[in-house]
Amino acid sequence: MRKISKDAAEALMAYKKFKRGNTKVVLDAAKPSAAYLYLHGNMIACHEADGTLKITDGGYATVTTKDRLNALPHVSIYQRKFVWYLNEEKWDGDWDIVYNPDPNGLQWGRKRIPSSDDSIEEVTE
Repeated sequence: MRKISKDAAEALMAYKKFKRGNTKVVLDAAKPSAAYLYLHGNMIACHEADGTLKITDGGYATVTTKDRLNALPHVSIYQRKFVWYLNEEKWDGDWDIVYNPDPNGLQWGRKRIPSSDDSIEEVTE
């Protein structure tokens, strides 16, 4: 993992501006605590004010995109036979929530069921 990826990830998670080379973190003027990670002008990650973390490949499944995203917490992307996997599941690169602080919220494209109810299985949408 490159140092620029680590530094950009730290800035995104801390809601701080960052710019180096082809990578930048921008803060939302309407929501000062929301932060967005851009690579070559394409948004690839969003850290919302409530702590939700969303990612996309921005339409570019490149080694650099993968490196920037893998620097983020809750993200593990690898490629096998030209297919990308996000946290052990096939991933098409579209926006996905990789972390949601709400235990009943969406995460990895699935609806989370409260752990107190063992009789209900996880439901996919």
